[in-house]
Amino acid sequence: MDIQIIEKKEMKVIGIPWNGTYSQVGSISRLFDEFAERAEEIIDQSNEPVFIAPFHCRETEFTYYITKPVKQITYVPDGMVGFTIPAKNYIYATHSGSTSEVENTYLKILSWMREYGYEQDHQALSLEIYDEDFKTDSSPDSHLFLEIYIPVKKY
Repeated sequence: MDIQIIEKKEMKVIGIPWNGTYSQVGSISRLFDEFAERAEEIIDQSNEPVFIAPFHCRETEFTYYITKPVKQITYVPDGMVGFTIPAKNYIYATHSGSTSEVENTYLKILSWMREYGYEQDHQALSLEIYDEDFKTDSSPDSHLFLEIYIPVKKY
């Protein structure tokens, strides 16, 4: 796994929010399905064929969004949110493998961060970026490719 520091430019996104405890994480796959059915409601989508999933982790719960990048936020469909993700430095890596191994990929990234002296910026959103053709499959052995971005404080 190749891990690096990158800077992502500001992004505007519109999508569906979810908030819950870690024991409820299984319901996120339904959120992807719901969003796929409603994505065409979003106007001014950029040409990037991706879903962007920004999220905040807290000790007992987290907030997760399934979004599409947009050129501008002029209209937000009912039940959705629109917001700007500011430019930020991130630790970047990819996960390519079974869905059951995603947690291990995150653990490797966090270990790498500690080893090289980087500190996560818990005030900023982490990001997962999925190909637009991504289909949810709850099987732990299903194959998954995603880009992972962990925000870091200035280095």
